[in-house]
Amino acid sequence: MNNKKFSNLIKRVIDFLISLLAVIIISPFFLIIAILIKLDSKGPVFFVQKRAGKDGKLFNFLKFRTMVENAENIGLGIGAEENDPRITKLGKFLREWTIDESPQFINVLKGDISLVGPRSLPPYSRQDENLKKLWQKRISIKPGLVSLVDIKGRNLVPWEKRFEYDIWYIDNWSLRLDFKILILGFFAVLSRKGVYGESGINKPLK
Repeated sequence: MNNKKFSNLIKRVIDFLISLLAVIIISPFFLIIAILIKLDSKGPVFFVQKRAGKDGKLFNFLKFRTMVENAENIGLGIGAEENDPRITKLGKFLREWTIDESPQFINVLKGDISLVGPRSLPPYSRQDENLKKLWQKRISIKPGLVSLVDIKGRNLVPWEKRFEYDIWYIDNWSLRLDFKILILGFFAVLSRKGVYGESGINKPLK
């Protein structure tokens, strides 16, 4: 087994062990949050969306629901803004502290995503040739719960630049880089910087 294959094996083991530990530790909080979501607004506890995994394979991406039911058919659709009227009172808090993303530890445990990697996105079908080439390389590995983009400004980073960061990560991947991104990603969450993009709006990929 060469060094790269061994490192990838270690990465998968780390993904499984850390996500299993995280799910065990935070499962009581999951229950509390689920109850609060149901009390706060009508609709399901989870927001489930089809996302593209490794090699474009689709999987069910999990988040706590932070908007009113059927929000994707109202207002900005799959986009969002800081003072979006579709965001619930509890949802605003969950988004601000990135707690809405915590169910993705289940996605890591299932093997849909890794702890670190490019953030998962819906299937890309636009005709921008440059982005399409970057997209193909981007899905050559599993997406991640935390990415290099998260420590570079999250939603403040323009889409093309996000793809460039993702490709750099793929080309320079190492276990050491993953640990660095995990640690800095934790502090990025605490800073609450970049929860929303420029002018307070999160625009979907076009």
